Amino acid sequence: MNKSTRIVKTNLEYLRKLFIMPDSPDKFVEFGHDLLEMLHDFFQEKGGIHSSITLPELSEIFNQTAVPGRPILIKDVLSEIKTKVIGHSVKVGNPYYIGHMTSAVPYFMILLEMIIAAINQNQVKIETAKASSFVERELVVWFHRLVFNRTDRFYEKNVQNPRIALGNVASDGTLANMTALFVAREKAFPPDGNFPGLRAAGVDRALRHYGYAKGVIIVSERGHYSIKKAANLLGIGEDNVLYIPVDQNNHIDVNKLRRKAESLGKGEGKDRTKIIAIVGIAGTTETGSVDNLQELGKIARKTGAHFHVDACWGGSALLVDEYRPLFRGIEMADSVTIDAHKLLYCPMAMGLVLFRNEKDLNFIRHSSQYVIRRNSVDTGRFTIEGSRPFACLKPWAALKIIGREGYGLLFRQAKKTTNNLKKILDSCDNFETLNVPELFILNYRFVPGVIKEQFLAWEGDRQSSKDREGAKDASEKIKKVNHLINGLNIKLHKALRRDDTTFVSRTTMESTRYRPQNIVVLRAVLINPLTDKQILKEIVNTQNRIGLKIWQEFEPAYQRMVK
Repeated sequence: MNKSTRIVKTNLEYLRKLFIMPDSPDKFVEFGHDLLEMLHDFFQEKGGIHSSITLPELSEIFNQTAVPGRPILIKDVLSEIKTKVIGHSVKVGNPYYIGHMTSAVPYFMILLEMIIAAINQNQVKIETAKASSFVERELVVWFHRLVFNRTDRFYEKNVQNPRIALGNVASDGTLANMTALFVAREKAFPPDGNFPGLRAAGVDRALRHYGYAKGVIIVSERGHYSIKKAANLLGIGEDNVLYIPVDQNNHIDVNKLRRKAESLGKGEGKDRTKIIAIVGIAGTTETGSVDNLQELGKIARKTGAHFHVDACWGGSALLVDEYRPLFRGIEMADSVTIDAHKLLYCPMAMGLVLFRNEKDLNFIRHSSQYVIRRNSVDTGRFTIEGSRPFACLKPWAALKIIGREGYGLLFRQAKKTTNNLKKILDSCDNFETLNVPELFILNYRFVPGVIKEQFLAWEGDRQSSKDREGAKDASEKIKKVNHLINGLNIKLHKALRRDDTTFVSRTTMESTRYRPQNIVVLRAVLINPLTDKQILKEIVNTQNRIGLKIWQEFEPAYQRMVK
């Protein structure tokens, strides 16, 4: 505890003054002003994206092992938060920070978060969420219409119909995906005669009743790890998530999916397998790619599987007509998930799950005597979670403040920024871009120009060589040098983190032009509207400068390889 921290005498009168709202708003306004000023200073602060403090040093700051006893003045705690927390937080809104899907948010989101905290509605039940329950239903209908586009009459009838749910709000995309797959599991093994359904009887009894050895979920190799988590928690098993390879554009290989589905359908006895769900991705986490949803929908219909589309990253682009062709076939989905904290520019975190059939959520409907009673109008009857905050206020208000036209401008700017970065990298001798961006994510790597030229020569040798050994030798050389370049890019990424004037993320992919070899790539997410062309040039110049310096350490090993 700081020596200047003042301990407060504990009494009920003092504690009562802490609760909203005080008789006089003076203190509330004073602290609100101090808080906004503190946040403004954080955004205006010059310096790096991360503070200079090390992780071990941070662990020394937050090493108090006992729960605080006596009360401390709010002013002192706010001062501690400013110094210890805000001072060492990542500036994800910085226009030089282009590494992750977490980006800048509009300033009005701070005000909305204050409203959410102040009125403290609990979305589980109408008794704790009166108007906010209706806001949530309205938001769900907006997005349901964007995805499934049912009739005016359908939405007018169901926008506030408490007997059904077109979807629900979840804390994040993981829980939204889990909700969709929970429904898929129940639909795969429904009640049948004396069998009460998987939900009541469990996975083992359900499989035996329907004569299956196992149930599986199929998704591409670009599938988000939340799919595997959901399979674990739903009792399906992580080993029963089947990954299908992707093509060179990071879309699921439809032909391989079709063959896998047909193969599973031929199984008998101990090999008989139920395809619970086929998952399409509308905006992969690593590359922003959108699967061929139309073909996936046809395969799902043919196999009787639930067709789920994970659109947590890309789904919000449906707001803009020019992006809708990318999502052709999404209306065939049985369920779709979208994250508000991604392309809707909302703070962390809120997910949305939507169902084409308004009765699907009845498969997981539940009730309790003291809350969400059977005949109540509570939204909590259809959700995995119990207590939930009024998070839907953020996208609901954002859609009103920004509008579809405003989001159109933001997405067009994001596309322009993505294209600008690709042009800058492609015009530099020392970089190689590795994907064709669809939704604002670019993969690339640092490759010295001399190696790029050598790769072209070896590739020519491989293509023109008349003997198998010559082609194999060229392929082996490319593979060995790629291994060296992987190490170079790992070291570059760590050096960029230490430099701290810019930030991109890093991943490893098997689907580049060098497939099936795993290639380390730098990953840029380009949705911050404050990131302009000049900033992109500065980012690339920094990476080029540091990359060339590190290359001096790697060049001797490269020279030995090409002798």
